[in-house]
Amino acid sequence: MTVDERAARQVAEQARETRWQRPSFGKELFLGHFRIDLIHPHPSGTAEDRERGEAFLEKLRKFTESHIDNTVIERDAQIPDDVLKGLKDLGAFGMKIKPEYGGIGLTQVYYNRALMLVGSASPAIGAMLSAHQSIGVPQPVAMFGSPEQKQEFLPRCAKGEITAFLLTEPDVGSDPARLGTIATPDGDDYILNGVKLWTTNGVVADLLVVMAQVPDRGITAFVVEADAEGITVENRNAFMGLRGLENGVTRFHNVRVPKKNVIGKEGAGLKIALATLNTGRLSLPALCAGSAKWCLKIAREWSTERIQWGLPVGKHEAIAGKIAYIAATAYALEAVLDLSSELADAGKHDIRIEAALAKLYASEKAWLVADELVQIRGGRGYETAESQAARGERGIAAEQVLRDLRINRIFEGSTEIMHLLIAREAVDAHLSVAGDIIDPDADRQAKMKAAAKAGGFYAKWLPTLVVGKGQTPVGYTEFGPLAKHLRFVERSARKLARQTFYAMSRWQGKMERKQRFLSRIVDIGAELFAISATCVRAQQDKNPNAQMLADAFAKQARIRVDELFDKLWRNTDDSDVVLSRQVLDGNYTWLEEGVIDASIPGSWIADSTHHESTAANVHRPTPR
Repeated sequence: MTVDERAARQVAEQARETRWQRPSFGKELFLGHFRIDLIHPHPSGTAEDRERGEAFLEKLRKFTESHIDNTVIERDAQIPDDVLKGLKDLGAFGMKIKPEYGGIGLTQVYYNRALMLVGSASPAIGAMLSAHQSIGVPQPVAMFGSPEQKQEFLPRCAKGEITAFLLTEPDVGSDPARLGTIATPDGDDYILNGVKLWTTNGVVADLLVVMAQVPDRGITAFVVEADAEGITVENRNAFMGLRGLENGVTRFHNVRVPKKNVIGKEGAGLKIALATLNTGRLSLPALCAGSAKWCLKIAREWSTERIQWGLPVGKHEAIAGKIAYIAATAYALEAVLDLSSELADAGKHDIRIEAALAKLYASEKAWLVADELVQIRGGRGYETAESQAARGERGIAAEQVLRDLRINRIFEGSTEIMHLLIAREAVDAHLSVAGDIIDPDADRQAKMKAAAKAGGFYAKWLPTLVVGKGQTPVGYTEFGPLAKHLRFVERSARKLARQTFYAMSRWQGKMERKQRFLSRIVDIGAELFAISATCVRAQQDKNPNAQMLADAFAKQARIRVDELFDKLWRNTDDSDVVLSRQVLDGNYTWLEEGVIDASIPGSWIADSTHHESTAANVHRPTPR
């Protein structure tokens, strides 16, 4: 077993211990246990937290409205220096940093609301602030740094020194154990060599969090000064969206990093990265929820203004259905965001599953919401805001929002990786119970003992409850008309756990290769989580309109849940795998004939050899 495999196993074991020590609504949901007591009533912050948060939001709103011009950022593909300086002066780069280190000290709830606000004005700025504070230097140093590191780095971050998180490499994505960046011990320093790709904020960063392999010790996290000798930002990457994003390729050639800059311990880098991402993932749902709320505003205004066949287009059923979907989903995304953030602030729950579900669900649903807005706007939805304004119309950047949102299905764990991550967490508790039942090497006696143990477990957690027609289950009466949806969640959670256990016993060790099945299991759980969060939010809002939104969302989500349950066992997964293998074997190259491949020639993966860079350094210092 390699050093990194041992480290990964230790991380998994520590995570498993933590899971059973702290409650998790998401974990219990996948087990078939609907623990509404864990999310209702919502945990809430202090009056001081709210006062501080509201005061900062007001300042941020005034600055955003008066200084941020999304059209300029989109056109120039760069955030203006005066905007960056203004955000620094405002304290926006220290929103999550504690006041004793010079930060604002916002809770997760208000930090996310701030991201939602500024991200609606400029998604590129939202992404920059998020990458700086959610996964950049402030988060891992606050969680794992020494007192000396906190005193040295956090005040600098709070004042506006921009930070970046460097993990991905040209040939390493979601498999960090293959990292090629090496940190070799040398006296009181390490010598850092390697290449990092897609370094968000890397082009303008002052401080970096770098993940690198220490020989025989494993992946380790370092704080690195961005202007250190031997660091070259070789390229500023350009994307289909987020055109103002300062994302680049960073090469390290014999860069000296003091040993005092190691975050945590040698070999703890993977644990630090995963822990940082757990809470950091909540920033993406914030940006997604903000975009969905903006889409609702534009859809409502346009569908009222635009007349076709004698009626506003919003009164035609085809468009009305889209508006209802956008409104219900926007409400649900904010409910999921607020609930996950409040659980994070409370600090009493293991929120890994909730944060991952929020990231997965929000990134997928916000993309669909934006797509519906483009469709409602028709040709104007496909046209750029600048072009519309040049014709004398209001410039609505619907196509930009669609492009900007697309990356969220890839950022900080792609949808496919999130499915596998959540599935592993979700079935882990089942595995601890099932044990030898699904072990193909276990003897008959061991299987019988495991079956007896599992029988008791599932008898406890998955009983068949019978509720008479029209009867409201005890405990949900306060939810009024929404009680039926919570009952649906309770019933569906039990069904989900039974289906998961059946699949484990059927496929045993092959279960992990049934990725599309596991994805549907996770998607069902995500819908149930969203229904729960939305109903709880509506009950707290005490607003009849909120109740209607929650009811509409739950009805839409329940249809999706039923479809997903049906697809668990009625699908084309096996035949699709066969066809895919034949395609990869070259049996269908004839189908590719008759077209021109206009790709720019080059290798599939860039050279990441550890050598001194010959490229121009495009690192751009920002105003202080």
